[in-house]
Amino acid sequence: MSQLLDRKSSNALRRGLRTKGLLCRVGPFSLELKSSAPGFAEMLSLMYEGTPVDLEPALHFTDFSINIRRPNSWRRFIRPQVQLEAENRMPWEPFPLDHSFPYFEWGFNWLIASRAHQYIMFQSAVLERHGRALIMPAVPGSGKSTLCAALMLRGWRLLSDEFGLYRPETGLIEPLPRPLPLKNESIDIIREYSPEAVVGPTYPNTRKGSVAHLRPTAASVGAAQQPAKPAWVVFPQYKTGATELLHPFAKGRAFLKLSGNSFNYRLQGARGFTAVADVVDSCETWHLEFSDLDKAASLLEEMTDQSVA
Repeated sequence: MSQLLDRKSSNALRRGLRTKGLLCRVGPFSLELKSSAPGFAEMLSLMYEGTPVDLEPALHFTDFSINIRRPNSWRRFIRPQVQLEAENRMPWEPFPLDHSFPYFEWGFNWLIASRAHQYIMFQSAVLERHGRALIMPAVPGSGKSTLCAALMLRGWRLLSDEFGLYRPETGLIEPLPRPLPLKNESIDIIREYSPEAVVGPTYPNTRKGSVAHLRPTAASVGAAQQPAKPAWVVFPQYKTGATELLHPFAKGRAFLKLSGNSFNYRLQGARGFTAVADVVDSCETWHLEFSDLDKAASLLEEMTDQSVA
């Protein structure tokens, strides 16, 4: 039985997660998910609202499977924890019981990065405007996720904050609209940025510091089956107090940085080289320095408007 996730369905969702599991259709992937962790069903229905699920996962093909459960050891009574099992493997040590949702998100990321090699996977944010895609590859600390969140809250369609899923055969990027992970100072920045922002609880003391998740907009989730053709590659860099500057970036340097921000470029061999070259050749390539989210967003919107004029 298929339905869309919402907060009213948490009771049925909780029962399904504890028993048969659920089939979640997230972008191009089908995920079989089970969990007995308290509070996990509520967070899933909040952060993945509008995502299609099926209560009979055994009747369908699945790309991945995840089970988040309490460990079977005496320590569960002294230090409550959860264990993530992915494809019958346990890639990490148990996490604190109340961190089951970020644990799930990292497990899902790990499965995609290690298995979805039908795509060239860029470590980047991807958003759509005017029917075309903006790719923002960046290293941690560049402000990429914060800027991506602000653009989405200004009306851009989120394809992904983690993975640019590029299909060389079509020249398109597949959407994967999932919660955006906000870290440390970015959490309060985005909470205050827009009254439309739905930000979940803050999880302190994770391996990445404090983490909270921003729910994708309904428009982004509703268009999860609509790919977009890349048109712009922008390398963002946050600098405290910097004057916003968007300037052209040399294609050769763009190729090196984009290929270096791919999860599986080396594994793909010649296919990866050709794919990255095609993206760089077909896109405008830019570098963005910024300190103010609204000014940076305005520069990017002006850039995209001029491109389609």
